[in-house]
Amino acid sequence: MSAKRPRADEAELWEWATRDAKPLRARRARVPAPKPRVEPKPVPHAAASASPVVRAPVLSELSHGTSPGVDRRTAERLHRGQMEIDGRIDLHGMTQSEAHDALAAFMDKAEGRGWRCVLVITGKGTRGGGVLRAAVPRWLNLPPHRARILSFGAARPKDGGDGALYVLLRRRRMP
Repeated sequence: MSAKRPRADEAELWEWATRDAKPLRARRARVPAPKPRVEPKPVPHAAASASPVVRAPVLSELSHGTSPGVDRRTAERLHRGQMEIDGRIDLHGMTQSEAHDALAAFMDKAEGRGWRCVLVITGKGTRGGGVLRAAVPRWLNLPPHRARILSFGAARPKDGGDGALYVLLRRRRMP
């Protein structure tokens, strides 16, 4: 029986989750020699102007309560729970895999409908250590979600408190 290859988003999530991981103890095994680095070939000036490479801007990682690129009044309204909630999703009770897929589909739907503020309910978990409560902020910082999001933070008690997040989405630009 062969192992199923992870999807691109799963592989990216695994890379992000294990970026600080270190082995428990050193093993005496052969370490393969690093592959030689291939330097990119210089592109002639005429060819470079014919097909410019557009790079996406690097976005900083968001955390609870930070709102880079959002005016102070909007950030305060979000964190006080004063913005109208356009949609909500309840993830608690789901496995991580189910929750990850449901969140991705919900964020696609929210972007497609032009929603501005959504509520993501993760649940608080047992004894305050909810798996989804910790995982959802990480997932929101991964592509393609991070490019859609301006800010997120803990919800007010009436909306779920520490077991829910307000997520402020970027406005959709009309072509």
